[in-house]
Amino acid sequence: MTNTFLDSIKVRRSIYALDKNVSVEDSKIEEIIKDAVKYSPSSFNSQSSRAVILLGENHEKLWNIVEDTLRAIVPAENFAATEEKVGSFRAGYGTVLFFEDTAVIEGLQENFALYADNFPVWSEQSSGIAQHSVWVALANAGIGASLQHYNPLIDDAVKAEWNIPASWNLRAQMPFGNIVQEAGEKEFIDDADRFRVFK
Repeated sequence: MTNTFLDSIKVRRSIYALDKNVSVEDSKIEEIIKDAVKYSPSSFNSQSSRAVILLGENHEKLWNIVEDTLRAIVPAENFAATEEKVGSFRAGYGTVLFFEDTAVIEGLQENFALYADNFPVWSEQSSGIAQHSVWVALANAGIGASLQHYNPLIDDAVKAEWNIPASWNLRAQMPFGNIVQEAGEKEFIDDADRFRVFK
């Protein structure tokens, strides 16, 4: 039996060797990302996930912010590797910034006090689903990506640069672009160590 969904998620990999030679039009990239986030599930249909799509100079500006931030805290003798890594993200075509809107989460906590402690957890799960959905959708369009986490180090600078609402909490950054080098073979632990089936 063919399962196109499983076939799709098998395509998604962490791609670090990227360049700007993307053949997909910007409008299509935007549509892919928006639909992937829009149709991702969230607790109570809260739709707390937010995404900022950075292309062109804005994409490069983000990774300049990351580099400048890290330069201030990474010892100079160790910075070459960091600079190279950040440069590989900057070499891509664009970046998706994933946020969760804390105002939505706080509203749920007020309206459904019984579940108040759960909403931040469910928010993180919703964000993870949205990130995975975008990643898979980009992969199926032939666009490589990886998931990075330079938050909270860059939070203030990002909010200032792109006038991000104060209630939006940065959760991840996804640089994407043309695949220069495919990911290597993926290894999996034995199913017996990971799954239990009871019939």
